[in-house]
Amino acid sequence: MEQRDSDAGAPTLGVGMVGYAFMGAAHSQGWRTAGRVFDLPLRPVLAAIGGRDEHAVRAAADRHGWAAAETDWRALVARDDVQIVDICTPGDSHAEIAVAALEAGKHVLCEKPLANSVAEAEAMVRAAEAARARGQVAMVGFNYRRVPALTYARRLIADGRLGTLRHIRVTYLQDWLVDPDFPLTWRLEREHAGSGALGDLGAHIVDLAQYLAGEPLVGVSAQLETFVRERPLLRGASAGLTASGGAERGTVTVDDAALFTGRLASGALASFEATRMASGRKNALRLEVNGELGSLAFDLERLNELSFHDHREPAVTAGFRRILVTEAEHPYLEAWWPPGHALGYEHTFAHQVRDLVVAIATGAQPMPSFADGLQVQRVLAAVEESARKNAVYTPVPAAGADEGAGRAAQAVQAQV
Repeated sequence: MEQRDSDAGAPTLGVGMVGYAFMGAAHSQGWRTAGRVFDLPLRPVLAAIGGRDEHAVRAAADRHGWAAAETDWRALVARDDVQIVDICTPGDSHAEIAVAALEAGKHVLCEKPLANSVAEAEAMVRAAEAARARGQVAMVGFNYRRVPALTYARRLIADGRLGTLRHIRVTYLQDWLVDPDFPLTWRLEREHAGSGALGDLGAHIVDLAQYLAGEPLVGVSAQLETFVRERPLLRGASAGLTASGGAERGTVTVDDAALFTGRLASGALASFEATRMASGRKNALRLEVNGELGSLAFDLERLNELSFHDHREPAVTAGFRRILVTEAEHPYLEAWWPPGHALGYEHTFAHQVRDLVVAIATGAQPMPSFADGLQVQRVLAAVEESARKNAVYTPVPAAGADEGAGRAAQAVQAQV
């Protein structure tokens, strides 16, 4: 499926990306950068970017280094120079684009959350399983797994440094909706976004909890709230974030905040808070994992650091110690800067590309798989059901055999 560069003799991987806004820019950075930092078995080529607004998508192509622009995603999928389709659109189009791309023989990378519903996610998993039999791969883009400190935390937990897990607590706090006059964008409309803070932020922290623990959530008890139920309408599709000058307002159909507890398969307890209404918090993702032998803590605002406590040390000297995750022996760091030179948010997308390209070249299943994305979707659906029932404990449906095998492979896969 890959092409060969006739000049350099190096195998290339033609990339087509649908979507060009915030995530499109972040993914473009990853595709541009990965091959210049890591020794990849395939060289990503930015073949085409797609979007409905011809002027905007052309400007994005020029800004981010894409060779061509398309205004119809179907035309992008059909291009002979595209071997992988990267989906960075709102959730309401994920399933249609992903299934079509897989059926067209392409590899697929899809942004999180995988879909807007469990049914859509299940259809995507079926398409991915059929494509896998043809040698294609599909991956969902939970980029925080690629923060070196969090990848290292997963390694420590898998190695038994915390012993039996007892608690996981995660919060993801933002404040961009605090202003009641912030306009009604697509992220605030259920038909486009699927859900609000729950899907946007909650999907990340559910995936991180399951990734770090190496096991799924089996039940939740939840509350959701929409604090501002009407917001100003935008002037038009190209109005950016400019609200209408008049008093016309539209209904917010998603949650502003999600608060829920959960139980992992092993019996460990978990708690989650996701909100876009926390004044003063811009992108505050914090987590802590407690086990019988120790604890780990992480703060995204200090993303090169991991706090570790070994409970077996004498009490007189024990406590959390700071691990600066910048050594060449730490995940992904062998290709970057000397120890102590920090990485940032954008590097997670280069790491994501590194792992995906290696998987394509070796025929391995990249993680997280679409089955992993479906598991997250089932947790989100259980959260919504629990909230509708006023925080009643709601089981998360068990995965099928193929999905369980995917998670088992994730749990035992060698960490980078």
